Amino acid sequence: MIRMVIADDHAIVRGGIRQIMATTDDVQVVAEASSTDEALALVRAGNVDVLLLDISLPGLGGLELLKVLHAEMPSLPVLILSMHNEGQIVQRALKAGAQGYVTKDSEPNVLLTGVRKVAEGGKFIDPALVESVVFTSGETDAHPKAVLSEREYQILQMIVSGMPLGDIADNLHLSPKTVSTHKMRMMQKLGVTNNPDLVRCAIRHGMTPL
Repeated sequence: MIRMVIADDHAIVRGGIRQIMATTDDVQVVAEASSTDEALALVRAGNVDVLLLDISLPGLGGLELLKVLHAEMPSLPVLILSMHNEGQIVQRALKAGAQGYVTKDSEPNVLLTGVRKVAEGGKFIDPALVESVVFTSGETDAHPKAVLSEREYQILQMIVSGMPLGDIADNLHLSPKTVSTHKMRMMQKLGVTNNPDLVRCAIRHGMTPL
């Protein structure tokens, strides 16, 4: 039996994955986490064969958690489940220590294949992503915009234009908390820790409003 932990901050996603795994005879969901702190505590407690990890998980962020896990538990298979399908992001996840990568719009059988493959010690990439990964295999300096979702890029441009987060939330019909979450994830992906550095990064890479 493959004992799996699901780490995703959306309860509906976790519930859907749990239902998929319940149809199998060889995969059991033993715990769920909604943040990197929770995920790290669960895998450190042991009794886990595979970690299914959302790369945009709140807290450290999926990529940083991968680095911690790779250093502490290099033998723990981690399968990334993400909304991002860009080849550069897939490569960054694999380089950080993931054994596999599937997207959230994958068919259930693709997800199951990925779980079983990494549990056996193998590597797995969603077949729909293979082409994009191959064609970015030689890129070592991809544009930072490639790691941002459309919403994150939209919010970045509003921040750079000087718009307060509250006004951004009103403009996009989102809650202030949602905008703050997008901003946090955006900063993690771009490797910055404060607003001035975020603005400088945007200007340096031509990600400012026209």
